[in-house]
Amino acid sequence: MEGTMFWKIVGGLLLAWVAFMVIGTVVGFLAKAVFWIAVIGGGVFVGAAAYGALKNSKQKQLRP
Repeated sequence: MEGTMFWKIVGGLLLAWVAFMVIGTVVGFLAKAVFWIAVIGGGVFVGAAAYGALKNSKQKQLRP
């Protein structure tokens, strides 16, 4: 009887370990994806801001 309880505990710990590994992999992938989306979004924002600043500065110089 004691031997079966040991294997139940080992199985439960193994199942918990596998679950944490899967959760960690998914969360790690999502964190990397969000990071790269933020980097790309930041680059687009900086590019749009620079374009708008250059466009507005040229228009202001042409006005008398």
